[in-house]
Amino acid sequence: MRRLIIALLVLFVLVIGVAVLAPALIPTDLIRDRTQTAASQTLGREVRLSGDIRLQILPQLQVRAQNAEIANAPGFGEAPFAEMQEMRVSVALIPLLSRQVEIEEFVLVEPVIRLQSNARGNNWTFGTGAEQTAQTSSSEGFRRQPGALPFDASFGDVRIQNGAVYFEDGSQSRRIEALDLTVELPSVDDPVGLRGSFEADGRPMTFTIELGSLRDFFEGRETPFLTTLNGPLADLTLEGRFLESPELAYEGEVDVTLPLRALARYLGADLPDGDIFRQFSARSDLSGEPGIVRLRGARVQFDDVAANGDLTLNSAGARPRITGNLSTALLDLTPYIPADSAPQAGHNANSGVSQWSDEPIDLAPLRTMDSELTIRADELKARDIEISDVTALITVDQGRMTARLNRFQLYGGLGEAVAVINARSNTPSFSFNASLDGLEAQPFLLAAAQFDRLIGDGGMSMDLTASGASPAAIMNSLSGTGRFDFTDGALRGVNLAQMIRTIQTALQNRALPTAFADTEQTDFSSLGGSFTITNGVVRNTDTTMLSPLLRVLGNGEIDLGGQSIDYRLTTRAVQSLAGQGGELDLQGLEVPVRLRGGFNSVSAGIDFEAVARNLLRQQAGRLIGGQIGDSGDGQEPASPEDVVRGLFGQLLNNARNDDDGAADEPTDGGDDDGDTPN
Repeated sequence: MRRLIIALLVLFVLVIGVAVLAPALIPTDLIRDRTQTAASQTLGREVRLSGDIRLQILPQLQVRAQNAEIANAPGFGEAPFAEMQEMRVSVALIPLLSRQVEIEEFVLVEPVIRLQSNARGNNWTFGTGAEQTAQTSSSEGFRRQPGALPFDASFGDVRIQNGAVYFEDGSQSRRIEALDLTVELPSVDDPVGLRGSFEADGRPMTFTIELGSLRDFFEGRETPFLTTLNGPLADLTLEGRFLESPELAYEGEVDVTLPLRALARYLGADLPDGDIFRQFSARSDLSGEPGIVRLRGARVQFDDVAANGDLTLNSAGARPRITGNLSTALLDLTPYIPADSAPQAGHNANSGVSQWSDEPIDLAPLRTMDSELTIRADELKARDIEISDVTALITVDQGRMTARLNRFQLYGGLGEAVAVINARSNTPSFSFNASLDGLEAQPFLLAAAQFDRLIGDGGMSMDLTASGASPAAIMNSLSGTGRFDFTDGALRGVNLAQMIRTIQTALQNRALPTAFADTEQTDFSSLGGSFTITNGVVRNTDTTMLSPLLRVLGNGEIDLGGQSIDYRLTTRAVQSLAGQGGELDLQGLEVPVRLRGGFNSVSAGIDFEAVARNLLRQQAGRLIGGQIGDSGDGQEPASPEDVVRGLFGQLLNNARNDDDGAADEPTDGGDDDGDTPN
């Protein structure tokens, strides 16, 4: 018995001695070659261990390797896919005999991973030939299943020191640096904790991840979790549970705040300037699975817009896609509409004509995400335009946005509209189709165009298209058609009946009649017409205004691109109107009025030459008809030659009176060139 005990003690000493001496007896190059070969065959990439390698068996199994590299995939450059300055792994030896893994140390020092993608694929899919193709095309992904962790394990010192992850796809790049990570894992059946920090393009972020049990998670049982992310790119708290399922299905609650400008810059996009796109925040119940996030009963804040509803984010496709519905009390779009441009350098301030801006409109956000959202708003504002009870369906598909507004209330009427912004190409295109019925003209036109001269109820429709990258290009390319019809209203700023009554005095003085003033107006029973727009120029030839005393026809052009107007109104009395002093019946007389100038300095002028010709024709007809037929006083009727001679004599006397002191030049600035509008 004594000899047996001595023999066992000797054997134990020999085993311990071999374990101690083995690392010294096994050549380092042999360990290196075997490790590199096995790792290269497993990954399908060349693995290089160019630094020192140390192996220790007692008191624990320990391996140290320095300057390890994993080669990049073909076509992705010479820099290695991954490299690290040092890796240290220590495993308790005795527990391994009972299939229990106790990792006492697992430390990666300065690891660097370079992720790349291009048209041929990516560099993080490992394998060779058919294996790589199968991995890329497989739709199964990670699956949780019983028996996934058939061992016990515990972790001691598990850390990543000063790591880095770089991503590049040819159009954008991301950098995560200064990555420090600590793992707390007493066993695979106990709660897991990960805590760390990193810098995202120089922005410091901190994070925590807590998991109820590593074994429950891998084997498909219900597992609680908590995740936080804090820093200048996001503030996120996500708490919930992974459901009992093979997939990573989950549910819980989320509270997130995203500073949009900083996040957009990190993602490679610059948002438009101004006090917009500042922040997005949401608190909501949460559920989903890989690639899909659902928000239910979400309370959303986007800048100053607060809304409630349900949203779904699908990130499994080429671009993220968001769908759902939101309701809000007030949707104010005014901050997101490009401001009117001030006159540019070289503008003649005296001309009254400003210019549209040539600064490009940034539509890049439309190309970053697709959407299909239904938005309901009690009130929608776009600058001074206010719309009530709006339901808008907004879709974005590969940079093309369509907004449909169905049966909204607008200034006493009902309307429908469809707007399209297509930013798929370098030159964006736009379209707008709208119809409005029962509209109160004055408040609508005042809000839409700062024009308050038209009073009445009616409707209008338009179908417009445009293209261009700047407001100037858009307005100069605008084309389309439209029409308008209003009833029982008035045209403020002019009394056309009074203008005709005083036209004789105006003709002699070459000055605008007193009928033009802010306190004057012309009532009408109907006002309507149509228009076409070509390259930013609105043309109208059929405006008709009817009233008990007058008929008014209008035609002309409004240059939206050049911000100028040249328009002609022809007014005719259809009832008997006595001229000033009652000496002339002006029924049937046509008086052309011409409006022209810049949007900020429209001038009105009367075509006096045309009025004189009209008066001559009118009086000639009446005198010929009366004097040739019967003089009325017992005298011989005048011959046509005498009548014409007398009319011309009267006109010559008027002209002589003008030469003796009457004002010859028009005071309106509208027709001083003597041109008669067509």
